[in-house]
Amino acid sequence: TTCYDYPAGSAIACPGTGQDGDWLAGVPWPSPRFTDNSNGTATDNLTGLIWLKNADCFSVQTWANALNSANTLNSGECGLSDSSVEGDWRLPNTIELRSISDYSQAYPGLPSGHPFTNVQSSFPSFYWSSSTYAANPGSAFIVNHWEAGGDVGVGVKTGSHYVWPVRGGHTPNAFTFTDVTGVPLSTVQTSDTIT
Repeated sequence: TTCYDYPAGSAIACPGTGQDGDWLAGVPWPSPRFTDNSNGTATDNLTGLIWLKNADCFSVQTWANALNSANTLNSGECGLSDSSVEGDWRLPNTIELRSISDYSQAYPGLPSGHPFTNVQSSFPSFYWSSSTYAANPGSAFIVNHWEAGGDVGVGVKTGSHYVWPVRGGHTPNAFTFTDVTGVPLSTVQTSDTIT
């Protein structure tokens, strides 16, 4: 476990920082983190999610077009030879899209040795999530991978951002957010609109 100085990004001692490395919370990353399936996909061995290896197959699109592109993706497109059919793929939610981030890496902020190609890693390269922003349903959450940690923003659904489809997996269906003392603040279902 390692902790990092912000904004320099250099490794620091963990005790007293409050970072994950200090708390030793979470699950150790498997080695290797990703498996290249040699069929245009890569499996995240931590979450079980299967990602399209080409992180720029569709270029930039509106949110509605991104949903459609992900939902209709199938074997024979985007370098896929995995026998997938329309409906197997989808746009990831915010939590899934952030789950592939590595806080110790930047440009892109993904684990070293990752198998992905064409990851957009310069500002302002955001990827659409399927998560609508409840305070403004005309917007959805977007995630970048140019900096460490997969920064989250909000994009107007008629704007254009990148599309990175995902399928399968076994991500938890709920996350509980707590304050610094561990008191639960709220629980979010992965199907919920995040505010």
